[in-house]
Amino acid sequence: MHPNKPNAFSRRAVLRGTGCAMALPWLESVSAIAQPAAADFPKRFGVVFYGCGIHEDHWSATGAGADMVLSKTLQPLEPLKTKINVIDGLYVPELVGQGIHPGQTGSLLSGAHITKGAIVHSGISVDQMIAARTGEDSPQQSLVLACDQPMTGYHETNFSLAYSSYISWQTPETPVPLEVYPSLAWDNLFDNRGALLNLSVLDRVKDRAQDLSRKISATDRYKMDEFLTSVRDVEKRVEVMRAAKSDADDAAKAKNMPAVMMERPASGLPEDLREHTRLMCDIIAIAFQTNKTKVASLITTRDLSAMYYPFLNVKEGHHAASHNNNSDDYERIARFHLSQYAYLAQKLDGMKEGEGTVLDNSCLMFLSNMWIGRKHDNTRLPLVLAGGLGGTLKTGRSLSYLGQPDEKRRMQSLYLSLMDRYGVKLDQFGESSERLENI
Repeated sequence: MHPNKPNAFSRRAVLRGTGCAMALPWLESVSAIAQPAAADFPKRFGVVFYGCGIHEDHWSATGAGADMVLSKTLQPLEPLKTKINVIDGLYVPELVGQGIHPGQTGSLLSGAHITKGAIVHSGISVDQMIAARTGEDSPQQSLVLACDQPMTGYHETNFSLAYSSYISWQTPETPVPLEVYPSLAWDNLFDNRGALLNLSVLDRVKDRAQDLSRKISATDRYKMDEFLTSVRDVEKRVEVMRAAKSDADDAAKAKNMPAVMMERPASGLPEDLREHTRLMCDIIAIAFQTNKTKVASLITTRDLSAMYYPFLNVKEGHHAASHNNNSDDYERIARFHLSQYAYLAQKLDGMKEGEGTVLDNSCLMFLSNMWIGRKHDNTRLPLVLAGGLGGTLKTGRSLSYLGQPDEKRRMQSLYLSLMDRYGVKLDQFGESSERLENI
């Protein structure tokens, strides 16, 4: 979508205040001059990544639409069965046989050949390819978040641990810096700095909101109030995190070390991963709804993560638990991370946009870098897509590419097919020049 092209989205109301502008959800009475088709709405792209694989005995889907049967780990997606595609059998051949962990993750979203040693080299990731094309009329080209701090140094395989820490790459040599602090992610979205840090975003746009409220229908007034209430709810939770980060910075200064080097919650990050992931998902949802960005990625837990899950009654850290990935403990871990993805997808599906929802105009991907953690097997990858991309992507399907020739089940072929729908037309991506069949 060219930024100067008239479109339905550009006619949505924008609340402007000191240092910020907030596009409102679709309001019928504001846009009565046009009845847009789904293609008129912006197409968003999101990735939720979770490291170290799944419990292979509980990851499957059969059937289609409302009759699709989902396995135990996929149960959180039950309300969205008609709006998802569960895809089995795809892989990144360039990351097979390269060694475990960073060698299985370094170009997951590009399919590039990665290098060992001091100089990292991957490939521009699919999310950043889409962001470069669609981000011209959004304040942020992309939103890159994580709930796990990145690692430094090298793995025993002599691959940089940067490959295990990042999935979004802006150049072959440079991963996109990721944000782990919810408060900083929020402040970047709404240009919160200086004195504005203590001023609610809603207070900054209050006069414009009150003026608009007098001009729109009762139905739209309710919709706007509901939206503003949801923004304030997230903002309040962010304020708590901002205070925690400030305390952490003060404590770190006294120790002459950066806060990010300390363990949570001393680092200012939420101690409870449930709180952290939900807040990051809410920030992405609001960013999509308000057109702050059209592209986002979230690492809920990175490869080689030491994350602990006391709320799941699991005693081992994430990476250690993955070495026994066919245990009940690890299945609960996998289902927890899938449920965070499901939460974000349902959040987007609750945001009305014309005759559909924000999810209907998006593609939200869930994937991991392995299939079986105890074997470090990445010859097939767990993958789910949610959303129909404005009617251009058929949903409600369980698709298997197992048994197909290897060249017919490349992840890069899927990326080519998806990029086509965002207007990114490439002859080749990674080593693939073919689009994925049946997608």
